[in-house]
Amino acid sequence: MIASLTGRVDTLEADRCVVEVGGVGYLVHASTRTLGLLPPAPALARLLVETQLREDAIMLYGFADTAEREWFRLLTTVQGVGAKVALNILSVLAPDDLASAVVTADRASLTRASGVGQRLAVRLLTELRDRIGGMPSGPALPTPQPGGVAADALSALMNLGYRRPEISSAVARAMERLAQGAKLDAVIRESLKELGR
Repeated sequence: MIASLTGRVDTLEADRCVVEVGGVGYLVHASTRTLGLLPPAPALARLLVETQLREDAIMLYGFADTAEREWFRLLTTVQGVGAKVALNILSVLAPDDLASAVVTADRASLTRASGVGQRLAVRLLTELRDRIGGMPSGPALPTPQPGGVAADALSALMNLGYRRPEISSAVARAMERLAQGAKLDAVIRESLKELGR
């Protein structure tokens, strides 16, 4: 099994790259996030790799960091999520955003990924909710309770055009910093500061 590759970037394409190691070019499929972090050819790069053996091929999937690789492994355990769909999800949502989407049951964020419809999004949320606690980027922040100040702040910020995954962690951090019983306007202001960082 190949666990990582360090070599010269030979080719960068929309959903894959070729990394040359010792005269051998390895075709590695990756998310747009990982591909965007690679240096241009012919610079040296290192990718963490997940190797999958199929009847007709050996497939390599590359990741910029451990968190993304762990999420890929977890996503592919869900029925209906193959490697391609998992990479599509990771192209749309970084590991932290994906964790927030699962915690806050944000179907809309998941359905932005190619190949993820409403039914698959519901299955992902259902199956992953209880399994993300040990993930390297899983949020340690509490989910806002319905009807509370945090939930109202979330709603207000979404109405301003922010995406739920990015604002849920900002609101949770703002609530952590502010005193118990903070007013809605203070939470919104503090959350906006978080989002501006």
